[in-house]
Amino acid sequence: MKGLVLDAAWEPKAGYKVSEWEKETGKAITGNSIWRHPKMQVQDVPDPAIKPDQILLEVKACGICGSDMHFYETDELGYMLYPGLTKFPSITGHELSGKVVEVGKEVTDLKVGDMVTVEEMIWCGHCVPCRNGYPNHCTNLEEIGFTIDGGFANYLAIGAKYAWKIDAIAERLGSEAKAFEVAALTEPTCVSYNAMIERAGGFRPGHYVAIFGAGPIGLAAVGIAEAAGAGKIAVFEVSPERREIAKKLGADHVYDPRDVVPHEVLMELSKGEGFNFHVEAAGAPHLTVPEMIKSLAINAKMVQIGRAAQDVPMYLETMQVRRAQFFGAQGHSGHETFPNVIRMVAAGRLDLSPMVTARYELPKTVDAIAKSTLRKDGKIMVFPNGMLNGN
Repeated sequence: MKGLVLDAAWEPKAGYKVSEWEKETGKAITGNSIWRHPKMQVQDVPDPAIKPDQILLEVKACGICGSDMHFYETDELGYMLYPGLTKFPSITGHELSGKVVEVGKEVTDLKVGDMVTVEEMIWCGHCVPCRNGYPNHCTNLEEIGFTIDGGFANYLAIGAKYAWKIDAIAERLGSEAKAFEVAALTEPTCVSYNAMIERAGGFRPGHYVAIFGAGPIGLAAVGIAEAAGAGKIAVFEVSPERREIAKKLGADHVYDPRDVVPHEVLMELSKGEGFNFHVEAAGAPHLTVPEMIKSLAINAKMVQIGRAAQDVPMYLETMQVRRAQFFGAQGHSGHETFPNVIRMVAAGRLDLSPMVTARYELPKTVDAIAKSTLRKDGKIMVFPNGMLNGN
């Protein structure tokens, strides 16, 4: 079969102390401190063989994530920009949907022909964090498209326990092709749902929500805020194309943060009371968090979704006197997140389809990732086994 393989040189940056665990596993905890000169290429790879507890998926759609873009982009020394857990070479891609074409002998809840989407975080279920109910913080975590093979390929072998049926979405949309495309948006939407609803505990209907960054994660956050009853949604995004998509998903006010002072705008929109809920999805917290701090309502919440390997200034006195809380969020697994997002989409309360702005077939995936670096698209979708009917 064909797959998009990413490889890079293991060359730790000067001053970066490689841990014994990193040496033993070959995984980088902080990817942009170790992986240099990344190269992506669609090439022939072995067909995956499933284990007894796995399923084999024919991948129907796979979205390009900001992490894929950060694999492609490098700093001035040639190190990839992605700061998280990684091991290469591997097939990238993790926002996907597909059709089950084979099931292992231990699999009882899925069958050949089922339409599914899958989790990206391969949690073990046995370590202390998993046993305590924190699968996103699994000690033995693997991640498809990051440490093991992912979805920019014709087929993917994955544990059945990570797959979720999308029949309800197909029934809602009346088309398998549309369902596969929309369902491939489940994973990034679950990242926002986990951050906003599970980690930060959500907000009261009527609360004002500010979202910094309108890439796919930020756009999903807009959709969730709209579905959850936000009284006002303000979005800050440098891309004019993405600002327009944010409007389609429910944003009431959109701004280029280079043209305004965000905290001044938020204080004006709230008539001096501040915004109740702030989402950092830009991956630029050194710029966004100080603006949030200056526009906090009493009892406000701030949640960090964007990834950035940098220190951030926070004026804690304001956090104290405004009774504010800050939440870190990672991942999307557990806590009913996947089934709840699927239900919201199937119910028509969360329409993510405006996010998809470009479509490519597998041989052009590197071109698609290069296009994503322009930061104009909502979600660029790749179809590893050819365009679906209706696309």
